[in-house]
Amino acid sequence: MPGPKVLVVDDSWTDLTLIAAPLRESGFEVITAVDGEEAVEKVLQERPQCVLLDVILPKQNGFQICRRLKQMEQTANIPIILISGKNTPLDKRWGMQQGADFYITKPFNKEELIASVRSLI
Repeated sequence: MPGPKVLVVDDSWTDLTLIAAPLRESGFEVITAVDGEEAVEKVLQERPQCVLLDVILPKQNGFQICRRLKQMEQTANIPIILISGKNTPLDKRWGMQQGADFYITKPFNKEELIASVRSLI
């Protein structure tokens, strides 16, 4: 039986793999998207239990996607973790103001990533 479903959104194949692999190894069912528009489509189609969202994305950035998902009634309660190389206190505060449940900076600790997802599901 597959574990909880999580959506990982990143336009970098390397980062997508670095985030998805430890989640899969920990028993999560991982689906992926490479831009903001695809992320919204996948959330609506797949109904993941958590979204891990890069901030720097083509078409719409992670802040915009986070805000959009939190404003939509059918997706407002899905936890969102922003994962970004943008690591200033202002970036983190802005991310949380957009509705993110956690803000993790790259490079990240795999154990912290898994623990964050588990705490939200």
